[in-house]
Amino acid sequence: MLTVESTLTLPSVPADQAAAGVAAWSEPITVDTYLPGEPDRYPAFLDARVYQGSSGRVFPLPFHERISAEKRPHRWEAVHLENRWLRLVVLPQLGGRLHVAYDKTADYDVFYRNNVVKPALVGLAGPWISGGVEFNWPQHHRPATFLPTDVSIEREADGAVTVWCSDHDPFARMKGMHGIRLRPDSSLIEARVRLFNRSDETQTFLWWANVAAAVGDDYQSFFPTDVRHVADHAKRAVVDFPRVDGDYYGVDYPARVDAGHPDADRLDWYRNIPVPTSYMVTATADDFFGGYDHGRQAGFVHWADRAISPGKKQWTWGDAPFGHAWDANLTDGDGPYVELMAGVYTDNQPDFSFLAPGETKSFSQYWYPITEIGPAHQATRDAAMRLDLDDAVLRVGLAVTAVRSGVELVVRALDGTVLDTVAVDVEPGVPAVVDRLLPAGTRLPDVVVEARHDGRLLVAVDGRAVQGQLDATRAPHRGEGSSTGTSDGAGTSDSTASIESAPAAAVAPPAPADVATVEELFLVGQYLRQYRHATRSPEPYWREALRRDPGDVRTNVALAALLHGAARYDEAHALLRTAVARQLTWAPNPADGEALYRLGLVLTRLGRVDEAKEALAKSAWNAAWVAPASLALARLAGPDDAEAAEALLRTALTHGSDNLQVRDLLTLVLRRLDRPAEADRLLAETLELDPLDQWARHLAGQRLTDDAPTLLDVALEYASSGYADEAAGVLDIAQGAVGATALGQVAVGPLLAYHRASLLLRAGRVDEARRALATVHALDATNCLPSRLDDVAALLDAVALDPGDGLAWSLLGSWWYDRGRGRDAVEAWRRASSCGLDDAQAAVVERNLGVASYNVLHEPATAARHYDEALRRRPDDARLVFERDQLAGRLGAPAAERLAVLDARLDLVAERDDLCVVRAGLLTRVGRHAEALAALSSRAFQPWEGGEGQVLGAWDDASLAAARQALADGDPAAARRAVEGALTPPASLGEARHPLATTAELHLALGDALAAAGDDDGARTAWAEASRATGDFAGMATQAFTERSGAVVTALVRLGDAEGARALLDEFDAYVDELGRTPGEVDYFATSLPSLLLFHDDPQDVRDAEVAVLRRTVSGLRADLDGEPAPTDRATPADPTDPTGPTDPTAPAVTPGDDAVRP
Repeated sequence: MLTVESTLTLPSVPADQAAAGVAAWSEPITVDTYLPGEPDRYPAFLDARVYQGSSGRVFPLPFHERISAEKRPHRWEAVHLENRWLRLVVLPQLGGRLHVAYDKTADYDVFYRNNVVKPALVGLAGPWISGGVEFNWPQHHRPATFLPTDVSIEREADGAVTVWCSDHDPFARMKGMHGIRLRPDSSLIEARVRLFNRSDETQTFLWWANVAAAVGDDYQSFFPTDVRHVADHAKRAVVDFPRVDGDYYGVDYPARVDAGHPDADRLDWYRNIPVPTSYMVTATADDFFGGYDHGRQAGFVHWADRAISPGKKQWTWGDAPFGHAWDANLTDGDGPYVELMAGVYTDNQPDFSFLAPGETKSFSQYWYPITEIGPAHQATRDAAMRLDLDDAVLRVGLAVTAVRSGVELVVRALDGTVLDTVAVDVEPGVPAVVDRLLPAGTRLPDVVVEARHDGRLLVAVDGRAVQGQLDATRAPHRGEGSSTGTSDGAGTSDSTASIESAPAAAVAPPAPADVATVEELFLVGQYLRQYRHATRSPEPYWREALRRDPGDVRTNVALAALLHGAARYDEAHALLRTAVARQLTWAPNPADGEALYRLGLVLTRLGRVDEAKEALAKSAWNAAWVAPASLALARLAGPDDAEAAEALLRTALTHGSDNLQVRDLLTLVLRRLDRPAEADRLLAETLELDPLDQWARHLAGQRLTDDAPTLLDVALEYASSGYADEAAGVLDIAQGAVGATALGQVAVGPLLAYHRASLLLRAGRVDEARRALATVHALDATNCLPSRLDDVAALLDAVALDPGDGLAWSLLGSWWYDRGRGRDAVEAWRRASSCGLDDAQAAVVERNLGVASYNVLHEPATAARHYDEALRRRPDDARLVFERDQLAGRLGAPAAERLAVLDARLDLVAERDDLCVVRAGLLTRVGRHAEALAALSSRAFQPWEGGEGQVLGAWDDASLAAARQALADGDPAAARRAVEGALTPPASLGEARHPLATTAELHLALGDALAAAGDDDGARTAWAEASRATGDFAGMATQAFTERSGAVVTALVRLGDAEGARALLDEFDAYVDELGRTPGEVDYFATSLPSLLLFHDDPQDVRDAEVAVLRRTVSGLRADLDGEPAPTDRATPADPTDPTGPTDPTAPAVTPGDDAVRP
């Protein structure tokens, strides 16, 4: 085990590149690394999980739940770039992240440098690391953030070098590629991005470049001068910026301001934000933002064209113990960071845009270091500038991205009159900071400052914009009023002139029955699908629209697309026929060809090729569908009609010359037509366009990726166009790459065999297909899951050929369950269970049947029997033990009974954090709190982001139980130690208390212990602390009252304030009544929830149980106040949010205030 401080050491530039304008080379680096453990072997059915504001679904990826507790040196593939100003390091094996960007002139890491690779359980599939730049797509965080990319180095004629990283996303198999470009004469770091939708369907995506910046008390994020408001995730809240006039994330920012902290309400300083917080710019006319460390006098600017890149965001864990605990989970000694994220085709999170079939979106983002000038007031790709005016002295700071001699700094009046000019020599790392004396009485709004070089404007700052930003920082707080005046032409500015009204916060959509029109029903459904909403399905909205208007074209098409994605082809076909019939009611040539295009896809899947060709050809009458329809028709033409295929592909190229599939298939067709020279020219152009296009590389005979899922994609490209022999050849290559499958990647070994058998079967080679199927069962099927419609087709071919193929049925069941076909999944798994599977696969099937029996069939007892059978097959499987215990809780098993099961297998309990937490809670419930504390304190826990508070909650419960027992035993000193141990929990718990989480119970107990020890003053101090508590933070949301709020009432009683206690209790009672009237549902705007939600509990049941617990709490408190026995006539059902009760120990809060009811 390494105990020394870790340092990331970078290799020297190779001698043969020492004189190069940009040195670029591949050389591994050794980094102290905490590697993830083996992923879970069971499918992760997380269809209801909320993650980063959208769906937390990870299927088909396996799920990681543990990171190594020890670091070890690990060699990571690295590509290095260096010019005279910058040193960059790209790590292709970690999602192609830019890990190091070092400013050589300032001896400063432009982005946060993490000297260890220390993943925490933050990512979509588990492991995620901080530092550098993570390129998040097609959703946040990048699903493949801890998976390798392919890599290539491109050297350009002007000396610039680009390091390209590329992969296929694990869900829709789209191709994402980003290149880090460094030029010899510039300090710009360019990210060149190409996003290619290689599927037949319109897909949604977002792109956020997630930049980490090392922070401290002197770090300030800066945004354009016209930014007056920022929004939370999904725009669920909008606040003023930079000063917050009110609450944000539950924090009363104006209340934090005092004489010693006059700027404590400003969100642009890291030191002011105590809780995990995101904010995103709502509107700006500018293209830049960045961050600046005033202590180091260094920072960076991001620039991108705001026409496509409006997203400007900051995220922080918060400058408080809660956030510091997360910093410690992610690094050993590099301290805190913020994320300054830049979004393209997105301005919020989650905020998805569309990629049409075959479409490529290409764009660039730029970063560059700045020093000495302070936070920029304006920036371009050429330069950043800042203005400060003190009396008549104007200070101008200018930082540039290239060597510029004789730059003219021109100060103009608003009428264009030149007030001052000076020439400066600047270059990266050598900024100009000049003071210029202006005419007396000149104010900042009176001037515009330009930086010009060789007659070209590099950057200009309008003093009015700067003054507007300064005025916004002095805007009055609540109750003081605000002005909405405007600036006049002479520059006279009222102090809040440019402050516009705040944009409206988003609201949840109403229930389908309450939506006014069919159009709105369609749009709400489209929005839910586009944004991948975790807890609302578009289908009920579209079904309601079709109930009102069965022929509505848009809704029929949208619902058909949804069903097509679940392989419900017959249903999709009927809807599309209805849509086309409506379109053709008045005219034979519809304005939009989407319905016909989708009809062609469905008919192809149904094997009705002639009808498919007719529909696809007609869809291509519409320009939007020419390219995808022509490609589909070329595939149907196949090698037997190469002339027709060529014509179709050339048509497609005229509507999108960068469509890689069209280019590669045309290369293949030209070879088929014996025109090799043309084919070679086209192929060379394609590889110049995208050197990591694996199909093109295979056509060129170049080395291919060792990622087997990507190779399977290439094989299916051949197969879809009728080139079966070529497809089989690539399947063989993919099989050879299976052994190199990265940890956390989906395993495709068995799928390759199924696809080979399907190819043979469709070629009429039945005996060979049977032999291919026979090879499947010798392959390791761990973490093998289908993800493509083609995978499903191959599996259906397999069970048609051999109905006793249990693995094929198992895989089909998993895919169907993930796509919402629960009853089909149950039937498939039942068939699998009768096929004589080995113990490992049988356990998977029985476990899956257990999940489906609970969630789909609503038969908990049947679910328990399946889990018992799974455990019989794999008795040493800790996950099965955990899930079976959660099921036992739902079935009402007593705590002692559940505890006995866990105590019998402490070896398995020790393998999982969640089992340890559950066992600790059970120990506390049965009175063995000392053992609970010992168990919790002896383990280093690794919390999930969004699941914080579970371990600490178990620790608090056990500590309070110990304190109460000590008081009952007459040992107040022991009671005090127990409570103080809860107030200062050990770091090994992996988390600290959220600043908004109440400690009223703990301080009440501390006061009781002090009172019992005779320390009346100390007791009253502790009770007073408890009495001042307001609200709570539970289930990742602020709550006005929770069960713990009762301690506040009791503390007031202890202090002799019976009137205050009654008043608070009345508020508590009213809150519970209102809560009871509010329909139970998961918060529509939840960003993350603390539960992975394997078992689906009715939110209304969760709400009813919560209300019952709170009613019991209120009744007990009122009885205490009235001096009466507590009422016993109110039955209290088991609390499903109890971490040791009948649900998952990380059950989500069900929060009030959501306007929608469950669709």
